[in-house]
Amino acid sequence: MESTTTFVRDLIKGRIAETIFEMMFRETGKFTILRFGYEYTQPELAQYKHYLRLPEAIENIDNSPDFILLSNDKTKVYLVEVKYRSSFDSDKIKVIAQSIASRWHSPYLFIATPKGFFFEPCNTIIKNNGNIGQLFDNKVPKEIQEKYLELLNEFERK
Repeated sequence: MESTTTFVRDLIKGRIAETIFEMMFRETGKFTILRFGYEYTQPELAQYKHYLRLPEAIENIDNSPDFILLSNDKTKVYLVEVKYRSSFDSDKIKVIAQSIASRWHSPYLFIATPKGFFFEPCNTIIKNNGNIGQLFDNKVPKEIQEKYLELLNEFERK
């Protein structure tokens, strides 16, 4: 029962991180945000994936990034995987980046932590052995980041 509770708690934190990412970037007015993860694009597959007999195809779909960010001027597209981490582990972050980069061209990783938000291309994270830079305020202004970090930490305390 404890492992089920831990799984559900981690799932909720992940959904909170995704919502914060989406709302924070939406508030900047600089991007169109599209949900891209399989649970949004293929709900039937998500519901029945354990019964399907094409594991490689399903695994690839299952590992699709969570969001597409499209710049308002339509010149930049970012495929973004969103994760929540209560503590930072460079080795685990590198593994996540390698997994995403092995399936997708030029993906980004966004990590929400109680100490701040981090955002970089997976190839840069891999090159830097799992170290990921903070989310720059040219993407999301500091005051917006601070507001959403406070909100994230409200959920963390509960």
